[in-house]
Amino acid sequence: MNWTTLLTASATDTYKATDALMALVDDADLGWKPASGRNWMTTGQLLMHLTNACGFCCRGFLTGDWGMPEGAEMSKDETPKESMLPPAESLPTVSSVAEARRLVALDHEMTLAMIREAGEARLDEMMVAAPWNPQHPQPLGRQFLGMVQHLDSHKSQLFYYLKLMGRDVNTMNLWGM
Repeated sequence: MNWTTLLTASATDTYKATDALMALVDDADLGWKPASGRNWMTTGQLLMHLTNACGFCCRGFLTGDWGMPEGAEMSKDETPKESMLPPAESLPTVSSVAEARRLVALDHEMTLAMIREAGEARLDEMMVAAPWNPQHPQPLGRQFLGMVQHLDSHKSQLFYYLKLMGRDVNTMNLWGM
């Protein structure tokens, strides 16, 4: 198996399960978040995060353009300062589940486009570092796989949000079956 085959299959499976879980959310749930603990995203914020958890980052790794906000400060080791990691309360949200599903479909398209654009040789040989870990470059394919895993982790978070809301979800929903 090669990077292109692995990444395409992994991303497609993860986006499919993510969209199916999103379809179980109602617009009235967008403001919900777990009652215990702190610094939780609302469901709407989580859905928004899912819409740029993979493809946006793959584009950043491939092109070097991370779309950092103008004036964003970097620390001396080139990692974003703590101010770049805002509290959950300040994160953007979606206005509807339909918007989230449309945006996650676009992110899926971007992910697949970045895999194709990178090509097998660059996925295997091009070394890139994440802005949050500049001292540890890895092959582009490994970084892309990490972004698919990032999406998958937050998909699992949505699964548990649904469980905590009392929705009838099970392992089959988690894996998109």
